[in-house]
Amino acid sequence: VAFQWSQERASHRVVENLKLELAGTKITQSKEHEKSAALEQDISVLKETIESTRQAADDAAKIIASRGAETTQLQADLTAARAQGPQWQAALAARDAKLKELNAELIFTRRRLDEAIAKLKQAGAR
Repeated sequence: VAFQWSQERASHRVVENLKLELAGTKITQSKEHEKSAALEQDISVLKETIESTRQAADDAAKIIASRGAETTQLQADLTAARAQGPQWQAALAARDAKLKELNAELIFTRRRLDEAIAKLKQAGAR
């Protein structure tokens, strides 16, 4: 009986030790599960960040492409305007010459009108 009691006692200690080990393993498993959940959350956040960064880069590339096309158009417009510059200068010079000619004619007509008025006054005075 003492031998059987001794074996049961030893088995009971082994079982108690296994229970303690199982409890420690459950605690470790719980901690590892929490770490795993935190890491999965971090991975999810990183994926979202990468996707938003990728989307922002795509948007920026589209903006750069459209601005490049806009810049090309503006450069073409500037070149065309520069090419028309001499034509405008020639047109302005022609206009100025015509204005001077018309001004000279106006002065000449004004003198003739003044002379005609003076003659009328002299004729009316007689």
